Amino acid sequence: MTSTSAKPSSRARPEDENLGVTANIAYGLQHVLTMYGGIIAVPLIVGQAAGLSPADIGLLIAASLFVGGLATLLQTLGLPFFGCQLPLVQGVSFAGVSTMVAIVSSDGGGGMPAVLGAVISAALIGFLITPIFSKIIKFFPPLVTGIVITTIGLTLMPVAARWAMGGNSRAEDFGSMANIGLAAFTLAVVLLLSKLGSAAISRLSILLAMVIGTLVAFSLGMADFSKVSDGPLMAFPTPLHFGMPTFEIAAIISMLIVIMVTLVETSADILAVGDIIGTKVDSRRLGNGLRADMLSSMIAPIFGSFTQSAFAQNVGLVAVTGVKSRYVVATGGLILVTLGLLPVMGRVIAAVPTSVLGGAGIVLFGTVAASGIRSLAKVDYRNNMNLIIVATSIGFGMLPIAAPSFYDHFPSWFATIFHSGISSAAIMAILLNLIFNHFTLGNSDQQSVFVAGTERTLRHQDIAALSDGDHFVDGKLFDVEGNEVPVVAEDAPTAAEHAPTLRTTAPSSTS
Repeated sequence: MTSTSAKPSSRARPEDENLGVTANIAYGLQHVLTMYGGIIAVPLIVGQAAGLSPADIGLLIAASLFVGGLATLLQTLGLPFFGCQLPLVQGVSFAGVSTMVAIVSSDGGGGMPAVLGAVISAALIGFLITPIFSKIIKFFPPLVTGIVITTIGLTLMPVAARWAMGGNSRAEDFGSMANIGLAAFTLAVVLLLSKLGSAAISRLSILLAMVIGTLVAFSLGMADFSKVSDGPLMAFPTPLHFGMPTFEIAAIISMLIVIMVTLVETSADILAVGDIIGTKVDSRRLGNGLRADMLSSMIAPIFGSFTQSAFAQNVGLVAVTGVKSRYVVATGGLILVTLGLLPVMGRVIAAVPTSVLGGAGIVLFGTVAASGIRSLAKVDYRNNMNLIIVATSIGFGMLPIAAPSFYDHFPSWFATIFHSGISSAAIMAILLNLIFNHFTLGNSDQQSVFVAGTERTLRHQDIAALSDGDHFVDGKLFDVEGNEVPVVAEDAPTAAEHAPTLRTTAPSSTS
């Protein structure tokens, strides 16, 4: 009786169970290792694009670990109005990589201060619109988010290719067989560990492959760790180390698109983890989670980090392990904060040969694109223009990747926005989704040849509700006795997002 009354919250909410210090540390470390490759990839990419020194890239990595840990603690433990109190790991979002690279790489883009200012401004706008975000989330169905996530992965592939070739295009060994061979070896190790390793080893295959690839590179004289000792072993991240943020309108607009995508992704992750652990997630809890996301993103640039969001791979880890406790993830947040206070760890990572990163990046970035493709697989392409929307948006997003100088003669503000493949694809996807799926007035009843070529296809769920003897006459459905069966639309946010589905009233039917 005593134990029953002592832990009411654990019984009420599975995420409130505390497994004890030892279990929290073990499972928390597993969460950190699962997302470690992803959280260090963003500062590596942006730091190299900005031409920062290895020491400064190390500080970027340390700041990202530190802020990611604080954001995880805020999301899991929560404060009034902030944090969904669910087992969600927070870290630097991949969604902003191409946009930030475009800002630091373009002429007049403003460099790192402009990136930091854009993140602060866009996150502030995102914070202000969280109360009404549920009303506009219908404009970001899987059609739009799938396009954006797929484009994120595709636009990062040139980065993986440059890494595999050595990273520095001015170096004599850029593109050498030694560099590409080292990248290929790392990629092979990732695949081998994924296939032959245990479940734990398979999940850590990218991190382990980077360690093995680095050891091989060091033995071949291709790795230089001489600068790892430069700088303090432990230090608090220096606020505004990269200068005072500057606020460029074009950069802010580009980053705002990233923030909108981040809000959608975090919403999906919050709802997904709630469903996985079997706890209630209402609009209030969702809003608290989104506010924590945006507050973390506003604070991150002060320490030299970027937009924060929930890590989807850790949501998957919760599902695989069945460990539902938010205190486990909070312990992982403490581990991240500790790592962030050790800039030497950032310098070690920055010293990893770029070719090793390239081999791992092919899988890492390809996984992002594959996640987008998985979202696009949920889209209904029958008797609508969704296929054209996907094709046009992804094609538009690939323009600055296929031809980096495509927008050189456009106004600088326009080039800053559209030089990012993610921004280009997102803007096109949102506009086309509005034009064809929301503002349906004027839509042709004779769809394009692409739609017509695939329209005569029936899926299992289309006919699962039919019973023996059901038949169509003049466009109406009748049962075996000749009684008309009503055909209604499937409940959905919008009729355009899900095509009408047959639902019969016959007792023997299923849906």
